[in-house]
Amino acid sequence: MTRQLTPKLGAYAALAAAGLLAALLFGRPEAAALALAFALLAALGLALAREPALAVTPELRQDRVLEGGLAIVSLRLEGLAAVRGLELRLRLAEGVTLSDSSGLRDLNLAAGEVRTVELAVEARRWGVYDLGSIQVRARDRFGFFLFEQSLSTTLPLRVYPRAERLRALLAPLETQAHAGNTVSRERGAGIEFADVREFFPGDRVRHVNWRVSARRGRLHVNQHHPERNADVVIFLDTFAEVAGAGATTLDLAVRGAATLAGQYLRVRDRVGMIGFGGIIRWLRPGTGTIQLYRLLDSLLDTRVVTSYAWKDIDVIPTGTLPPQALLLALTPLVDERTTGALLDVRGRGFDVAVLELDPVAMVAPRPDELGRLAHRLWLLQREALRERFRAAGVPIASWNEGRPLEAALEEVAASRRHAGRARV
Repeated sequence: MTRQLTPKLGAYAALAAAGLLAALLFGRPEAAALALAFALLAALGLALAREPALAVTPELRQDRVLEGGLAIVSLRLEGLAAVRGLELRLRLAEGVTLSDSSGLRDLNLAAGEVRTVELAVEARRWGVYDLGSIQVRARDRFGFFLFEQSLSTTLPLRVYPRAERLRALLAPLETQAHAGNTVSRERGAGIEFADVREFFPGDRVRHVNWRVSARRGRLHVNQHHPERNADVVIFLDTFAEVAGAGATTLDLAVRGAATLAGQYLRVRDRVGMIGFGGIIRWLRPGTGTIQLYRLLDSLLDTRVVTSYAWKDIDVIPTGTLPPQALLLALTPLVDERTTGALLDVRGRGFDVAVLELDPVAMVAPRPDELGRLAHRLWLLQREALRERFRAAGVPIASWNEGRPLEAALEEVAASRRHAGRARV
């Protein structure tokens, strides 16, 4: 430990010097006796001062929490020698804070004593954090010395984004062959009624529609839409980020992706992810709880990265998207490479939907006339870009902090229904 003198020792020395000076100037022996007492006390403190010996073992009770949740840090303290006036401080990264530090001051440990102190760390923002170092401070018996030591720790804490509640999801246009909760447009064994047709040899008797058969004089059977699963790929635009007061488009993208991934996996769809930016990353579609944690861990590593190796990338590589997959894009639409990549995927025949992470509220126009004119032109350009997507058959809706994600998904679904009626 690093040893430092405290002001208390200097005060004792100053009192001793002042007493001796008063005894010499005024000839008062009691002042000299008082000065001698302070000098003896200071000398005794210097002679008896011992460096404290302490073993600190940190442990995280849980290494995964949601935004706004608490992670409990357990500190096992073992006094290898007597420790007095112990003070512990955690140096935390930005995004996590210590909710209560009252149990970290004025601790006394006898030699050989073991004590456990628990601290609650509040996670305010998603990400991967290292709880940093532990600053240990202790004083000697007389308070003349301050001993300090910094202990490095390796306690990674993963903070997952908090998901919204959704009552309905955007249904993919195409489904896969496996059973799920999405009603397929094909006809087969299922619950959702599709049509009535004439009976053919091999049809099951339980599918016979007796009312229609009696009315038409021939056997007819009911047809149904089967319940299948779908492949959903969440597209994250990490080329650029727009930041406002307390929020960024990247935060919106990560929270929206976490919500959508959890909800689609809950209805037994296969979910994958593509991070399209300075570095392209993709995770193939899968199902189950393990896939959910893979997606969430991938989201925690999402960053806006500048890379010259991928600067010319403007399309999603072939093979990263499974056939008949729904590509659900979360993007602020501020980079032309993202626009080109999404339109290229649509041109390849994939089902594409766009949730625009609206950056308008995060960008304030300049107060001068030229700034206001530039802001209006920018808004017109964004509206023209939306029309470009709609003309290509890509439904698009804006989403921001003040709007529920479910409302944006419903707008996308309504836009898709309207486009279907218009094509007919």
